[in-house]
Amino acid sequence: MSLKPQTISPVPEETARIARSAYPKGNVYMHMRDELGSIYEDESFADLFPNNGQPAEAPWRLALVTIIQFAEGLSDRQAADAVRGRIDVKYALSLDLTDPGFDASVLSEFRARLIAGHAEEQLLTAMLTLFKERGWLKARGKQRTDSTHVLAKIRAINRLVCVGETLRHTLNCLAIVAPAWLLEHSQPEWVDRYGVRLEDSRLPSGEEERQVWAENVGQDGSTLLSALFEPGAPSWLQEVPAVDILRRVWVQNYQWSEGKLGWRSTENIPPAALYISSPYDLDAHYSKKRTTSWVGFKVHLTETCEKDSPHLITHVETTTAPVSDDARTATIHEGLKQKELLPDQHIVDTGYVDAQLLHRSQQDYGIDLVGPTRADDKWQAQQQTGFDAGKFQIDWQAKQATCPEGCISSSWTPAIDNRKNEVIKIKFSTKDCQCCPSRALCTQSTRQRRTITVRPEQHYQAL
Repeated sequence: MSLKPQTISPVPEETARIARSAYPKGNVYMHMRDELGSIYEDESFADLFPNNGQPAEAPWRLALVTIIQFAEGLSDRQAADAVRGRIDVKYALSLDLTDPGFDASVLSEFRARLIAGHAEEQLLTAMLTLFKERGWLKARGKQRTDSTHVLAKIRAINRLVCVGETLRHTLNCLAIVAPAWLLEHSQPEWVDRYGVRLEDSRLPSGEEERQVWAENVGQDGSTLLSALFEPGAPSWLQEVPAVDILRRVWVQNYQWSEGKLGWRSTENIPPAALYISSPYDLDAHYSKKRTTSWVGFKVHLTETCEKDSPHLITHVETTTAPVSDDARTATIHEGLKQKELLPDQHIVDTGYVDAQLLHRSQQDYGIDLVGPTRADDKWQAQQQTGFDAGKFQIDWQAKQATCPEGCISSSWTPAIDNRKNEVIKIKFSTKDCQCCPSRALCTQSTRQRRTITVRPEQHYQAL
């Protein structure tokens, strides 16, 4: 498909006349076209198309159809039918009433070009540019961000089904690329065992039986891998993607012990960010957010939230599901900076906040990051009757702290906690703690002295 950018024509007179007759007060797409014009231009997408070949559908139209498709939740076929048969859509696209439209596959091809050319942002950027020109979008206001889950287009399966389905997938792929080799090295019972898609309901129900089943599948997969990697096997078979997936899934779920292949316990498998949840989508991973668990991805949406202005999406950030929200806070700020849309105040939930981010957001971007911090989980804070860390006075210059009873700390030690945060461990004298009249409010130990852990000064003040 080649592209020769053309000047966007106005709405044909007959299309305009019929549309205004059908919609005397107009509708959303007619208002959008009248107010915003075509929004997109062919030149913006020129790099995605070659210079020769069959002429392509106008990219500006495909971009606008993609937006309409998303707004209405239409499939490609439904969107193509809307272009072919709806007067309001023809109006928005400057099409004659008799225009036959295009095949639904064109939309899929257009999205593929956007992704291959790393041009996904163009659809949003063009709108943001237009909104800024109209004065609807300005930097240094209020914006908010939240994330939601995105399901991968796969079945969510447990570990047992995953290993069985991975072996089935590998056998199916080998049956296509190396049927003679597979026939020679496969076992007759594999046809019945892996011939149809595996379902959890077809597996043994008892724990011991499931363990045996898992080990049998593991042995079958190990036998196949051994044949694939033996010296006499064609070397190109090892480069088949399904073979590599099988090898990785087997490493994650099985281990050799005393010459025997065994099923790994759930405590001995990789973290969710590395664990392969399905052989059909290696980027889809398991995650859980509060009461929602899923396999797939996560999308972070940022929008303006001024009281007297329209709420407009300013940034979209997509990650794999296990990536924590606070790992994307700085990335979102950098994306807004590139768009010249940094807010003064960024409203988020607890997941996007920690002491370092509160400080760095202000220091690096001039943003006041607003959101609830994680609660103190120590018993003194939970019961609200004891001396939690907030009740100690910190003297940063002297590098010491004073407890509620007036005792001064005896040591001040910078350290790294288990989340790799910089902290300061402040300890008090055993002599002071043992005879303290408020000891029951401070520590439940009858022998140890009180220790509090705080962040470095700038992070502490930010909290």
